[in-house]
Amino acid sequence: MTQETANRPATQSDKDVLENYRRIIDISQQLGTTYDLQTLLRKIVVAANELIHTEAAAIILMDDSTGKLRFAMSSNIKPHEMDEMSIPLEGSIAGWIFTHGEPRVIENASADPNHYQGVDDRLSFHTRNLLGVPMKTPQRILGVVQAVNKEDNQRFTDDDISMLRTLASQAAVAIENARLFQQSDFIAELVHELRNPLVALKASTTLLLRPDLPEEKHDDIVETMRFETDRLIGLTDDFLNVARLESGRVQLEIAAFPLYKLLTESVQIIHQHAADKQIDVVIEPNDYVVEADRGKIKQVLINLLSNAAKYNRPGGQIIVAAHAIHDLDSEEDFAQIDVTDTGYGIPREHQKHMFQKFFRVPNTEKLERGTGLGLTICKGIVEAHSGRIWLKSEEGQGSTFSFTLPLII
Repeated sequence: MTQETANRPATQSDKDVLENYRRIIDISQQLGTTYDLQTLLRKIVVAANELIHTEAAAIILMDDSTGKLRFAMSSNIKPHEMDEMSIPLEGSIAGWIFTHGEPRVIENASADPNHYQGVDDRLSFHTRNLLGVPMKTPQRILGVVQAVNKEDNQRFTDDDISMLRTLASQAAVAIENARLFQQSDFIAELVHELRNPLVALKASTTLLLRPDLPEEKHDDIVETMRFETDRLIGLTDDFLNVARLESGRVQLEIAAFPLYKLLTESVQIIHQHAADKQIDVVIEPNDYVVEADRGKIKQVLINLLSNAAKYNRPGGQIIVAAHAIHDLDSEEDFAQIDVTDTGYGIPREHQKHMFQKFFRVPNTEKLERGTGLGLTICKGIVEAHSGRIWLKSEEGQGSTFSFTLPLII
């Protein structure tokens, strides 16, 4: 650098680049302390849009089970749409970047023979230009970060490439760390949860082998073994559901269907459980047509209704209601479903943990014991539909669990 260059006042462009690198440092610190994979991916996409100034950004990861690239997060693709799309390694720009491990700038996507048109066709989206960089760790390439359609029809610059490469490098390490953290945490909890029913089964078989076991105790022990076996099956089913949701490999079968009929079916399934406690279940008559995976949403409803019965007071009430809302942020319409009970309520300090894996409200074991995964599964299913789920509760007055689904007007 010459003395003249060193003394040159910083231009606005220099200041913008410096500010972007400061932002990269802030983002890197955030990524390094985020261990929820979906939250992490969302932060990376937002950062890519912000730093490169594009209309859209996406993270494309290698799916080791299929050998194909798939969308893991995108600013312009809904979660259930991402589930339906994969990108071949051959004949795609993302595939070229992943295979060669090098960045690539495409200034005219429609004229590039490697531009995979399938995604644009499915989304009715026109890709003008794009910048893609590989997400590398020291050991391997995880996938590709793409920034699509530079704002104001500008061209991608060398600074853009450098910024996105830096972000992708930080993101790759953060993703690997999040995966390892979730895997180790999940396995530890899995072993802990499986141990209790296995210990009970072992004790039961030991008792059954005793020659002095009274005949009247035999049936009780067999019933205990049946209960613990059912509990093991429930645990493994829930573990598999959570693992699929966290890996992004859940396949949604999206279709339009009337919501009221599904609410009625779901209430019927928990009707006997509620009747045993003299709990009255009321469905408000509003009906809407939603677009979702009917089977998965039924799973959410049954879980929320079962909880509403499980933690309700004898002689209480459950109210199921639906109404239409308009989301101002996305400018989209949703159906909001509320499941309200007149139960014991949830202490305020515990409410923020309700959707975390294995969390159970203290002192509820005497009511009924679950796996601690039901609400985690509900959250994953609802968010895969671009909806959200939340709760409102007052201790001693009951709770309302609400979630949203895309609405067809």
